[in-house]
Amino acid sequence: MVRVGTRGSQLARTQTGHVIDQLRSFGFEVQEVIISTRGDQQQTVPIAQIGNDGVFVRELEKALLEERIDLAVHSLKDLPTAMTPGLEFACTPPRATPFDVLVSRDGVGLRDLPADARVGTASIRRRIQLRAVRPDLQIVAIRGNVDSRLKRVDERELDAVVLAAAGLERLGRADCITESLQPPEFWPAVAQGALVIQIKEANQRVREILEPIHDSATYLATVAERVLLATLAGGCLAPIGSWGRFEADGELSLGGCVLSDAGGKVEMLTASCSSQVCNSESAFLLGREVAEKLLSQGAQELLDLMRDGGEPPH
Repeated sequence: MVRVGTRGSQLARTQTGHVIDQLRSFGFEVQEVIISTRGDQQQTVPIAQIGNDGVFVRELEKALLEERIDLAVHSLKDLPTAMTPGLEFACTPPRATPFDVLVSRDGVGLRDLPADARVGTASIRRRIQLRAVRPDLQIVAIRGNVDSRLKRVDERELDAVVLAAAGLERLGRADCITESLQPPEFWPAVAQGALVIQIKEANQRVREILEPIHDSATYLATVAERVLLATLAGGCLAPIGSWGRFEADGELSLGGCVLSDAGGKVEMLTASCSSQVCNSESAFLLGREVAEKLLSQGAQELLDLMRDGGEPPH
């Protein structure tokens, strides 16, 4: 028996369901274990007010440490960059689309939304990038599951929402997408679209079970992205975006951005690099190289401004 821990949201269970289906196809008996997290329990409270990194993962990690589950399936973008002692990442399945998307009521793109349109998002990273393109937009802070967010558009409470493409794809709702929002104008969250399977450290049995669904390209790209985030001393709530991917020539490329709108002025710093050598060490070095380029441009000052003078990231 393999006990698989997941959050109880529809998206989390759908994502976990894909992993469970694969494990069952290998002949394993699998039990889904639903665990509620602080982020799920306080749906009306902004994430930044609930706590720092890990509001969607800490209860799952506790269940792993107490051996109530054998593995936990997470959205990698929700994971703090510091590994919880006693736990490890055993597997990163193939990544879904990493970008954000716009879903608009009238099927129009970001630039064609009506003046002063109301656009829903709970993310400061998304908010800043939206206003960089359309300063007139009214950004409405929203939380809740994907269906509840889409419903607010259908019921004309909002003109549009910004969501992760991966969530809509996994829920079979990709037909709702109006526009894909991509770099260099619109950067996704670090590790967006990627799942990670976490286990108790040195659990060799479960690690071997997961080997067939591990995707090295996803692993290396997200290692680079998360090292960039850690080097910038940013948590998963910070206004930092990144995108790592393999180019046609086999090089691992990484781009990143740091955002600020403290004082009402939108600022965005970007940097990118690539590596011909593709292994864990080179991915680590690539992430650090891009982060150091951003720091040389003044990224730390922007992050400090957001912490001291802007709204708390969420």
